[in-house]
Amino acid sequence: MSIRQRQGIWHVDFYAPSGERIRHSTGTADKKAAQEYHDRLKAQLWRQHKLGEQKPRSYSEAALRFLAAHEDQSDYDSKVRYIAYWRQYLGHLTVSEITADVIFDGLPTHKTYKHQGAQPLSPATKNRYLATIRSMLNMCVTWGWIHHAPKLPNFAEPKKRIRWISRAEAMALISRIPQPWLQDACILGFATGMREAELYGMEWTQVNERAHTAWVGNDQTKSGRARSIPLNDDALAVIRRRKGSHPRYVLSRNSKQIRGGDDRMFIKACADAGIEDFRFHDIRHTWASWHVQGGTPLMVLKELGGWETIEMVQKYAHLAPSHLAAHASTVTFWSQEQEEEKENGNKDCALVAVNY
Repeated sequence: MSIRQRQGIWHVDFYAPSGERIRHSTGTADKKAAQEYHDRLKAQLWRQHKLGEQKPRSYSEAALRFLAAHEDQSDYDSKVRYIAYWRQYLGHLTVSEITADVIFDGLPTHKTYKHQGAQPLSPATKNRYLATIRSMLNMCVTWGWIHHAPKLPNFAEPKKRIRWISRAEAMALISRIPQPWLQDACILGFATGMREAELYGMEWTQVNERAHTAWVGNDQTKSGRARSIPLNDDALAVIRRRKGSHPRYVLSRNSKQIRGGDDRMFIKACADAGIEDFRFHDIRHTWASWHVQGGTPLMVLKELGGWETIEMVQKYAHLAPSHLAAHASTVTFWSQEQEEEKENGNKDCALVAVNY
């Protein structure tokens, strides 16, 4: 008999087409469920042996390999958190059994805060959960573990907000920040467009003062791609001012590494400067906006800011419609013809005058 009951739990016991003896618990006391498990397992083994199909891979196997492939990325901790979340819903499944319905059924809808209670998750937050599991399943396709990954459409998100301030407002903001380390962080941000994590993680070994450049490694960037950062006079002034403040990091607080900024101090400085609805990350938006307004081409801005695609910088294009006008005259026909006729007419008049 292919299934046997032992101490109330059913076990499978049969020979696979390869000749291997399969003996283990089904984990259930329900005979019907055990028989279904037996039949499915036997069919899988037959398809593997006769058709050369891949051995079913578990969620845990996929998760471990996925994390190993991303361990050098700056957002690795976030991936670990999302993978751990999905394990409670998908951990008992093979990757071929993970469907879109199973994923959306397990997607979180609220987050509970100590003083606010349960709050609905935004579409953007839900999309981050989907992005991780989608990426893992797509990699499973690449590995040949499954034939195709389920389609997981994103939730519609509000249009991304672009908030930037003028140079005068930036100077007013910096002048109202009481701590020099945060002042310097803001100046560097306005001068280079570096993200907050890149600013506070920048080490002296990444700065080439003579070449006026800094280097951000692929383990520090959001895209996972290393990039060179030009340092203008404002940035170099901060670099020189910070020398000796910390043996390893360019920016430090009380001679210690900065693990994160001070949102409360930053928000208060904004309020004191009369600047509303402005966050630290908006310094990067401001830097990009200033560049576009100054005529920096979008492709150049893409490389300067370390964006992966040109679409990511298109949102700044509307800020400088005037710089496109200079290129409009490259292609003309009517006005050019009229101008040539006018010039020829002037030449004819001149010849007549000379002959006369």
